[in-house]
Amino acid sequence: MIRPVHGGNLAWAAALAGCPASAILDFSASISPLGPPESALDAIQAHLSSLTAYPDPDYGELRTALGEALNVDPDWILPGNGSAELLTWAAWDLSKLEATYLVTPAFGDYSRALSAFGAKVLKCPLDLQLLGAEPVGRLVTDDLSVSNRSLVSPSFRLSVPLALDAERGLLLNNPHNPTGLLFAREAILPYVKQLGMVVVDEAFMDFLPPWEQETLIDAVEEFPNLVILRSLTKFYSLPGLRLGCAIAHPDILGRWQLLRDPWPVNALAAAAAAAVVRDTVFERQTWDWLPVARRELFEGLANLPGLQPIAGAANFLLVESSMSVSLIQKSLLERHRILIRDCLSFPELGDRFFRVAVRSRAENMRLIAGLAEVIR
Repeated sequence: MIRPVHGGNLAWAAALAGCPASAILDFSASISPLGPPESALDAIQAHLSSLTAYPDPDYGELRTALGEALNVDPDWILPGNGSAELLTWAAWDLSKLEATYLVTPAFGDYSRALSAFGAKVLKCPLDLQLLGAEPVGRLVTDDLSVSNRSLVSPSFRLSVPLALDAERGLLLNNPHNPTGLLFAREAILPYVKQLGMVVVDEAFMDFLPPWEQETLIDAVEEFPNLVILRSLTKFYSLPGLRLGCAIAHPDILGRWQLLRDPWPVNALAAAAAAAVVRDTVFERQTWDWLPVARRELFEGLANLPGLQPIAGAANFLLVESSMSVSLIQKSLLERHRILIRDCLSFPELGDRFFRVAVRSRAENMRLIAGLAEVIR
C-alpha cells in the first residue's frame, strides 16, 4: 500500500503490522481521546428520523449554535464538510491574488488546495533551530511571535521578506501544525491590515481554554479580508462526521455558498455539531485533561535517548529524532501495534521528525515504553 500523507491511515498501518485495524493504537491523528461526547451521540440518535429529508440548506439552527459558542453573528458563519472543504474555497479566493505567503512546514492540504486553483505560493519557512525542547518565557518579535501560557514556545522570524500590499495573501494555522507553536494575535494583525487576504486555520485553537487562546475571531467584523477556519472534529473526536466552519464577512461566505454543493453537511452531523458546541461539561473536561497529559508525555519523550520533543500548545507534540523515523515507525507497528505520524510529507522535516497525539495517560505510557524498547 502507498505510504499515507495524513495521519490516521489505519488500513496502511494494519497491513504493515499484520493485524486488524482495530488493534492499532493510533498516535498519528491528533484527535482527542475523550470523545465523542455523549451529547453528540444523543443528538445523532434523536435525529435519525431526519434522514428521510434534505438538510436545511441555510443550516439556521447550526449557525445559531455556532454563533452562540463563538460569540459571532450567525450571518458571519458558514458550516462546512470539515474545515478541509472550507479551506478549498479560501484557496480559491487566495488564488486570485498575485501571490500567497505560506508558513512552512505546512499542513499538506494547504498546498493541495492552493495548487488546485493555480495559486502562486511563496513559502515562509520557520527557523526550526529556534525550537527548543525546554519551555521558555514568552518572546515577542517584530514579525510573527509565539505565545503559549502552558508550554511556551520560542519566537521566530519569517525568512522571506514580505511585500505587504493588497495583491498578496497569507495562509497559516494557529496553533501551528506540525510544530504546535501558538502565534500571538497581535503579531498577525499587522498582516491583516496590509495584505489583501489573510486566512488563519484555527483547527486546534479550541484545545486552549478561552483565556489562553490567541484567536482572531473577534477581529473578523473589523477586517473584511480576514477568514478564520475552525474544525469541530478534533476537539470532539468526530473526524468521521466531517464538521467545520468558516468565520468571515457575509459577502465572502455568500460567494462560497453559491459555488459549492447545496448540502455539504449531512443532517446527523449538523445535529451533533449543534449539540457539542453547547456541551460545556465536555469542554471543561478537555481543558483540565490536556495540560497534564501533554506535560507527562513531553517529559517521558524527553527522557528517551535521541528524542527531543518540542513544547507546543495543541493536543500533539512534534519530536526530533537522531534515528530514522521510518525505522522507528515500522518497528513500533510490528512490535507494539502503535502508529506514530512520520513527517516525510513535510519537506522541511523529513525522516528526522515525527508527531504524536496526546492520548490517555495509560496510552501515553504505552507509547513511551514502546519507543524505549525500539530505540534501545
